Amino acid sequence: MLLQMGGVRSALSLLAVRRACCLSRAAHTSPQTHEYKPIKKVMVANRGEIAIRVFRACTELGIRTVAVYSEQDTGQMHRQKADEAYLIGRGLPPVAAYLHIPDIIKVAKENDVDAIHPGYGFLSERSDFAQACMDAGVRFIGPAPEVVRKMGDKVEARAIAIRAGVPVVPGTDAPISCLQEAQEFSNTYGFPIIFKAAYGGGGRGMRVVRGYEELEENYQRAYSEALAAFGNGALFVEKFIEKPRHIEVQILGDKYGNVIHLYERDCSIQRRHQKVVEIAPATQLDPHLRDRLTADSVNLAKLVGYENAGTVEFLVDKHGKHYFIEVNSRLQVEHTVTEEITDVDLVHAQVRICEGRSLPELGLKQDKIRINGYAIQCRVTTEDPARGFQPDTGRLEVFRSGEGMGIRLDSASAFQGALISPHYDSLLVKVIASGKDLPAASAKMSRALAEFRVRGVKTNIPFLQNVLSNDQFLYGTVDTQFIDENPDLFNLRPVQNRAQKLLHYLGHVMVNGPTTPIPVKAKPSSIDPVIPQVPLGATFDVAMRFLSECPWRRLQELRSLIPNVPFQMLLRGANAVGYTNYPDNAVYKFCEVAKENGMDIFRVFDSLNYLPNMVLGMEAAGAAGGVVEAAISYTGDVSDPMRQKYSLDYYLKLADELVKAGTHILSIKDMAGLLKPASSRLLIGALRDRFPDIPIHVHTHDTAGAGVAAMLACAEAGADIVDVAVDSMAGMTSQPSMGALVACTKGTKYNTGISLEKVFDYSEYWEVTRGLYAPFDCTATMKSGNADVYENEIPGGQYTNLHFQAHSMGLGNKFKEVKKAYTEANKLLGDLIKVTPSSKIVGDLAQFMVQNSLTRAEVEERADELSFPLSVVEFLQGHVGIPHGGFPEPFRSKVLKSLPRVEGRPGASLPPMDFTSLENQLRVAHGDDITPEDVMSAAMYPKVFTEFKEFSNKFGPVDCLNTRLFLDGPKIAEEFEVELERGKTLHIKALALGDLNKAGQREVFFELNGQLRSVLVRDTVAMKEMHFHPKALKDVRGQIGAPMPGKVVEVKVKQGQQVEKGQPLCVLSAMKMETVVNSPIAGTVAKVYVSADSTLEGDDLILEITE
Repeated sequence: MLLQMGGVRSALSLLAVRRACCLSRAAHTSPQTHEYKPIKKVMVANRGEIAIRVFRACTELGIRTVAVYSEQDTGQMHRQKADEAYLIGRGLPPVAAYLHIPDIIKVAKENDVDAIHPGYGFLSERSDFAQACMDAGVRFIGPAPEVVRKMGDKVEARAIAIRAGVPVVPGTDAPISCLQEAQEFSNTYGFPIIFKAAYGGGGRGMRVVRGYEELEENYQRAYSEALAAFGNGALFVEKFIEKPRHIEVQILGDKYGNVIHLYERDCSIQRRHQKVVEIAPATQLDPHLRDRLTADSVNLAKLVGYENAGTVEFLVDKHGKHYFIEVNSRLQVEHTVTEEITDVDLVHAQVRICEGRSLPELGLKQDKIRINGYAIQCRVTTEDPARGFQPDTGRLEVFRSGEGMGIRLDSASAFQGALISPHYDSLLVKVIASGKDLPAASAKMSRALAEFRVRGVKTNIPFLQNVLSNDQFLYGTVDTQFIDENPDLFNLRPVQNRAQKLLHYLGHVMVNGPTTPIPVKAKPSSIDPVIPQVPLGATFDVAMRFLSECPWRRLQELRSLIPNVPFQMLLRGANAVGYTNYPDNAVYKFCEVAKENGMDIFRVFDSLNYLPNMVLGMEAAGAAGGVVEAAISYTGDVSDPMRQKYSLDYYLKLADELVKAGTHILSIKDMAGLLKPASSRLLIGALRDRFPDIPIHVHTHDTAGAGVAAMLACAEAGADIVDVAVDSMAGMTSQPSMGALVACTKGTKYNTGISLEKVFDYSEYWEVTRGLYAPFDCTATMKSGNADVYENEIPGGQYTNLHFQAHSMGLGNKFKEVKKAYTEANKLLGDLIKVTPSSKIVGDLAQFMVQNSLTRAEVEERADELSFPLSVVEFLQGHVGIPHGGFPEPFRSKVLKSLPRVEGRPGASLPPMDFTSLENQLRVAHGDDITPEDVMSAAMYPKVFTEFKEFSNKFGPVDCLNTRLFLDGPKIAEEFEVELERGKTLHIKALALGDLNKAGQREVFFELNGQLRSVLVRDTVAMKEMHFHPKALKDVRGQIGAPMPGKVVEVKVKQGQQVEKGQPLCVLSAMKMETVVNSPIAGTVAKVYVSADSTLEGDDLILEITE
């Protein structure tokens, strides 16, 4: 046995010697002998993620690395990842710097570079660059210059493919030299055709033409793009194949004639002929077709003596026929998916092949290459799918990537604080997911994309997520029309971005002060209430206009927290919750939505007690299922026999009509606090006698200080409900004191049953809370109530507002004059019921009189020549309704002259509101996240709602902030918490406020959940002194803004020129992609604000058109 083993060993030794001898002879007799020359230093003549990809591979191989960068790329990560980095193209435009061969060669020679890797794009397919490297004694990591030339020339590559027996698409034999040649080709083969750059790929210089009318424009655009991207604008033309699959085969060749393939990739998911998602291997590809594709690719490569990595691209039509497109003689962006399924490092192979290694030496033999599972690559770009994939630029305020098992990330300058430049490609990071099959890889990719947090610029992540969840993508086959034929891919789920938006808001307040107008210079108290926040409501428009929160959401929260207490709202009759007239169906719809959201009692009133307006509101509230409380607005003095316009009989007759109309509760609405004890007993007593079974509710204000006495008198006269305010919020222009009323009725038959101790506790909370609203507190300008309200009859809320306005306008010492003018204005208008909006009309006229130093007599005398406030004119026209006793004459006729008058109920003549159309408009303007409540908000207050949505989109859910933070912002070093929703709490610390930069911004630093965050905030005061390009106003149709940041390539119109709708106005270039800005309307160019080479930001004003 031992002898036999020894014999075997001897035989094996002999075989080994013979094999070594054979290999030695083969090495000496081979006609292709290439010396192995190790590479010690590699330069990458490129930027971004591909540069970093090559640097990493070289580092793994023990090779030193060199980066080059343009002046615009000094902050880019690729220069930091290399061992050495050198500036090139000083003074040149951004792209031109990376195309400047002399500079690149000079840096290589001066720094002992052995080899240059071109990456992809830029010079990667320029044969003159490959030749320049060789001439300089620097190896080019790629094919030989002659092969690069042949493959880079799409026409010659096509001819070679024909010689190799590879099917090709009908096309020109050489680059075309003029538009006429393109016209002749289209005459021969028909449309559609496609222009392609002869000296580059990646979708640059590629345009599909479907008719003669598009030919010239697309030829010019394709030529311009190709010239900008590759330094040569040459184009060739092909017949365009409809709905093909785009399949490409990865090849590797060495210096010894060996060529292998690493199977195929499916790159059919494209937009603008640029790949978005790549898959390896191609799904549902016929095995015989795969064999033909790979065999043709290898044969073509062998025919030209292809060396290093390359890609042969094909179109596969719906019949399974394949057509050669081109050879990319470089590494592809999507090489990553091939690496994942074959476990072959293509960059390692490129470098080793360049050193002189053969494929067999590297273990790369065709029979050893196997497909293992599936891989997907998603190109995450800074593009906005909702705006046609327009590139977005700016600063990455937040960057958090998705990671984990089966995920690979190839990125460059994707980090917090990075600046996304308009000068280069919009690629942010390549995400590669691997799995046993396509659904598994898709699941990993979806999960990874969901983990990404990118703030500061828009990205295509929501679009990619829709692609990955599409059934056709997961279980079928996709072609190059996949995106165009699946519009649901653009139903993008909005990104919340709540935390960063809140930081923007806080930073804005820290830099510029409150967003809510502050009446007086007073700071909110720094002391917070000691018990949990009590939820409150607010006037419908005030919630949106000043508190920047949704009134419906607040109602929903209140209803959830307080399920067993009836809620009441004020309804201005036919004016709903607005200050104007609405179609009848809008009032009905509003009441319906309010009831659905938890409202119970509708207190219906009209500022003029105009019965038709009130009845409409009552009917709408009743139809919605609400409790109807008809409120009579009170003015005058029923106890004064000298004031008979608003007599007791007037109020009783009005109450009769309201009871007949079906009110459930009868209310007296005394907004100015004019009810004295005597008039209270008289009015309420008469109402109780007339209507013994109807609940009576009284509301008043305590401006004169007699409110408690008046409400006690009302109770004695038979009122069932009176309104009060908690002690710390009572008095003056507010309601009478709750504590005082509770104490005064204690031990009587009117005892409220409320404990005074509980009133005191409740009051204590609101006393602290009131300090938070110090800038709005009436005591900032008013120190006490004033009985002169019995003369001027100014409603409580308006009294406070007028006082603030007088002080803010420097007329604080003239408030007495304002009050006197109010009395005179009221008489001019015929002695009105004064409740919003009629009180505002009187107030506007009063301020008009004070500002213009006019007496009542002068106003009456000059009524036909004065320019009155719009509210006064519209009142006299009849837009508010008809006042008791009619309009004042001849004052009305002198003011209106020939202006039209409204007869009868103002809203009766309005056409019904189309809520479906309004909802569609809102979805177009604000996205699909529009609720029925949003529609009603927009119906009531179109402009306020638009501003609220814009504010919310910019600053997020500010209702999560406490009052002090909302109004005044945080102090430096202050730490606080913000609860976004249950289980999601932000821990925030304000760190620092930066200096003013050249753009008029200050950087505000925070710590958010333990991580440093910063936001750039425009200093509105500083910007007034700085010049900036004007912005296009979105609500002005004729103002045309830049759809994306970029540079103006060409202005196609001039001032005074007539333009048609859809006519090209100018051409913008961003990230090497050109976009034509077309006119949205027909008209005349009024002014042009840009010229060629102008650099623009998004929405910068390009020109104005008058219709």
